[in-house]
Amino acid sequence: MRSELLKLSKGMIALLEKHGITTPTQIQTEIIPAIMAGTDVLAQSETGSGKTLSFAIPLIERIERNDGLQALILVPTRELCVQITNEFMKFSHGKHLGIVAVYGGVSINTQIKKLKKVNIVVATPGRLLDLLDRKVLTLSTINYMVFDEADRMLDMGFIPDVERILRRMPQKRQTMLFSATVSKEITELSRKYLDNPKYVHLASAVKPEFLRQTYYQTTQELKLPLLVSLLKHERDLALVFCNRKHVTAKLAKNLSRQGVSAKCLHGDMSQSQRERATNDFRSKRFSVLIATDVAARGLHIEDITHVYNFEIPKDVDSYTHRVGRTARAGKKGEAISLVASGDEQKFFKQILFKYGGSITLKSFNKTDLPAIIQPTEQARKSGGGGQRQQGRKPFQHRDDRGKRSKQTQGQSEEGYKNRTFKHQDGAVKKSKQPHQQFEHPKNEKESSFKEKNEKKHKKGWREKWLGLLEKPSENKTSR
Repeated sequence: MRSELLKLSKGMIALLEKHGITTPTQIQTEIIPAIMAGTDVLAQSETGSGKTLSFAIPLIERIERNDGLQALILVPTRELCVQITNEFMKFSHGKHLGIVAVYGGVSINTQIKKLKKVNIVVATPGRLLDLLDRKVLTLSTINYMVFDEADRMLDMGFIPDVERILRRMPQKRQTMLFSATVSKEITELSRKYLDNPKYVHLASAVKPEFLRQTYYQTTQELKLPLLVSLLKHERDLALVFCNRKHVTAKLAKNLSRQGVSAKCLHGDMSQSQRERATNDFRSKRFSVLIATDVAARGLHIEDITHVYNFEIPKDVDSYTHRVGRTARAGKKGEAISLVASGDEQKFFKQILFKYGGSITLKSFNKTDLPAIIQPTEQARKSGGGGQRQQGRKPFQHRDDRGKRSKQTQGQSEEGYKNRTFKHQDGAVKKSKQPHQQFEHPKNEKESSFKEKNEKKHKKGWREKWLGLLEKPSENKTSR
């Protein structure tokens, strides 16, 4: 980057060039000078436009190690929190700034220790409020406030939390708000918390010359075989979107069973699991990542060549976010939607209306689709989808538990032959017969007593019965 254009230090220019950044993006050209001048900013831009560096670079330039806590960046997801923190650390090399990521799902005590000497905090609203309520962090010294992906925070219901946080900050500060879409709610938020901001609006990152958009009319039953067929063609990294968390996990198992290297990413996974899946995907240890919209938020991977909508999003903005994950940095990509009947057709009509003739319909031959490999009977019973879950023993039926092998049975009988039994008289006798032939002395006594009673009972009834038979003959004789 040219220092005379953006008024950056020589150290920052050298770091940018070291990481291969020599030309600023459009948003960086407009926003960096505004932030350096102390102006509030409202920027509408898509993911992949370079917006993270547009606010990270000027903040790093203006903050020194001994200044204390100066900047707060609020983000909607853990993944985005980690991503932005890494960018700050990468481009602050040599300044030794205290930069801390604050998000849930990991130890809060570790984060508390790091906050003792901090200059920049990148946080999700929930964990930040937890720290504020514990009084281990104060925001009274904040001079720079950044809302990143404000529209997603609005969608996820974070705005009340954000306003609680803002009430604990100085009113005099520089505020920057970034959003992919500027809705009525975002406009109201900017009017309430921004002071005469510079408004920057960038055109959509979805460019027809780089991004090819197609869709298939199919059925729910044919979606999986169609997706398998498409994924087995040439591609580098593919991102498959679903609307529901449980669908991502199920689809990952199904694709793995068909020979497609796939893993899922959703909100119910632990933070370590999510980070491992993201890093493995980025390093191409597997090639297909199935994710929900929220989980994929903040996922910045440049080599994604294909985006698949296995489930159609319910609004146009979500579709735009999804397909914007490919065809980035001047590279070509393809977005493919699998549209079934019912609500999906209704949702996709809105998308077709928005994008006009940019999305083309493709056909497929049902007979060309691969046969789907079903989970084995053992996998169904174990609930593992073909793979036994770690840490669990395979399920064993009662019938199996009741049977013994010949070897085990022989060992068992031999053991019983050599067992000793203590009788009521205190004598110890060694058994020479299998245990089935033994009866406890008490049981023998009870059995003998029971047998005598039964004989006595039968004898009594026999006498009564004979008496009844004899009475009529006696009556007949007396007559």
